[in-house]
Amino acid sequence: MVASGKMMNVRVTTMDAELEFAIQQSTTGKQLFDQVVKTIGLREVWFFGLQYTDSKGDLTWIKLYKKPENVVCKHMRKIKKIIIRNIEQRISVGPSTAASSSAAGDVAACGQQQRNCSGQRPGQEEEDSDGEDLTGSMPFSRWVMSQDVQKGDPLQFKFRAKFYPEDVAEELIQDITLRLFYLQVKNAILSDEIYCPPETSVLLASYAVQARHGDFSKTTHSPGFLVNDRLLPQRVIDQHKMSKDEWENSITTWWQEHRGMLREDAMMEYLKIAQDLEMYGVNYFEIRNKKGTELWLGVDALGLNIYEKDDRLTPKIGFPWSEIRNISFNDRKFIIKPIDKKAPDFVFFAPRVRINKRILALCMGNHELYMRRRKPDTIDVQQMKAQAREEKNAKQQEREKLQLALAARERAEKKQQEYEEKLTKMQEDMQRSQADILEARDMIRRLEEQLKQMQAIKDELEARQNELTVMIKRLEETKNLEAAERQKLEEEIRLKQEEVQKIQDEVSAKDYETKRLQEEVEEAKRKEVKIKKNEAAAALIAATTTPSHHHVEEDEEDNEEELTNGENGEKNFSKDLSTDEHIKDPVEERRTLAERNERLHDQLKALKQDLALSRDDTMETVNDKIHRENVRQGRDKYKTLREIRKGNTKRRVDQFENM
Repeated sequence: MVASGKMMNVRVTTMDAELEFAIQQSTTGKQLFDQVVKTIGLREVWFFGLQYTDSKGDLTWIKLYKKPENVVCKHMRKIKKIIIRNIEQRISVGPSTAASSSAAGDVAACGQQQRNCSGQRPGQEEEDSDGEDLTGSMPFSRWVMSQDVQKGDPLQFKFRAKFYPEDVAEELIQDITLRLFYLQVKNAILSDEIYCPPETSVLLASYAVQARHGDFSKTTHSPGFLVNDRLLPQRVIDQHKMSKDEWENSITTWWQEHRGMLREDAMMEYLKIAQDLEMYGVNYFEIRNKKGTELWLGVDALGLNIYEKDDRLTPKIGFPWSEIRNISFNDRKFIIKPIDKKAPDFVFFAPRVRINKRILALCMGNHELYMRRRKPDTIDVQQMKAQAREEKNAKQQEREKLQLALAARERAEKKQQEYEEKLTKMQEDMQRSQADILEARDMIRRLEEQLKQMQAIKDELEARQNELTVMIKRLEETKNLEAAERQKLEEEIRLKQEEVQKIQDEVSAKDYETKRLQEEVEEAKRKEVKIKKNEAAAALIAATTTPSHHHVEEDEEDNEEELTNGENGEKNFSKDLSTDEHIKDPVEERRTLAERNERLHDQLKALKQDLALSRDDTMETVNDKIHRENVRQGRDKYKTLREIRKGNTKRRVDQFENM
């Protein structure tokens, strides 16, 4: 182990960035997690976790709230395990009574020493030491360095979604949350971790292009523009006799349908379609029933499902979270107690105790989120949703302004093109009319002569009019106005002057009032900006750490009091789950987006018909065949879940035992 004062380098990889930190030996998982979410600006922390590869090469999740553990106690448990292992070896070769008694005494002494450590009750122990150096100076198992992270410089972690929402449109609030989910789900689809039929893959690819590149433009997005983008699962490409250009044309055709859609909206549409895929959000674990039949256990946001070994698309038995009241495991044996106390326990076996611990943690976290969704939003969530609505409205307004500017530019470019076409036509007309111009010049010469004659006539007429005007003026000067009429005219002029002055005074007063109101409005705006800045600063301070109630409860205590020894040193853990038997199973009213949206249904149908022309049936996979059969029988994700959850719990448990 490295000395406790030395700093360690850590690299955390999100779906679109790499973050590097220097942490102390005593840095906890919670502190590292908070540093990551603060750096990327994430507040919906309950969906996410830090993933790492342990010393045995398995992917696991870092523990955030693990309690302190004394190293000496851990060392004593290690010694106890070694002694027990030696006893078993001696028994297998026929040990003497004295040797067995001596070994048993060593175990008892070791157990007594263990009980004296940190007030730890008898029987409390961990699964194993995970390969840690027990002679080191690290005193707490909640520290990052004590969590069996594969050694290296820097230490490698992945920031990933651990729990999935039931409905992305209802639950995802922040744009950063949406983007992280979108990138993770897209990567899972492209790598075939989530099976996606070809027609859906092409439609999802068109939304992915909209999310990355925005609106399609013929001038910017020329043929070959998408050649370097990874847009389709390799399985889909291999199954169709289509060139890269043909794939690009197919995707681009549907991309143009999304014109005007915001990038965030394109990501949301992608996820709304993806969440209806059968393998979306499911964590699979290899298990066996009491008969020893190899099966898959699927854990997701809606409950637990059982799959046959060769079919992870179609669950055969299902249990919603609302039907489960207790989960526990005893070594490799996992026990689920239904709410219906008349029903037998649902029991299965995992290959290793570590697998059971991971199943337990996922069950606890998904169950807690399942119950949270059926309660009113907390103040924090309400504030996040209000802020998200404001930000979305602001973006929409900016988008509308941009669209107006683009439309104006397009109109101007169109006008310019029209003018250029007109100019070209005029030039052609001018070339064709050169002969007409020569003829027109002769006509102009003759017209000029006529104009000269007309001008002479006009000059003579003007002279006669001037003489007439002089004569009329002389006649008017001989007349004198009466004195009374003159006085009346002067009075009217004075009144008009006063009226004009009054109007001018009113205009000046109004101008002064307007200036005063403008100053008040500007002052109010300055105060509003200042208040918003103060609120933003307060929010930033509050967001520097994630409250514990934002995280879901999981089994993070390998050595907590609830973890006890059973017979033969086996490990037990039991957890009661708060539930409500009156909760209605959300699957009952759930429909796929394609079933609810006629336009999407028609799009997928058209794509399926187009792709059928180039399909190579010899490249069909097992999942393709299963999906095709499900479609033929009219099944989809939610219809299947409704079907496998029918009947009472006892019938479903019996069905599982007989698989």
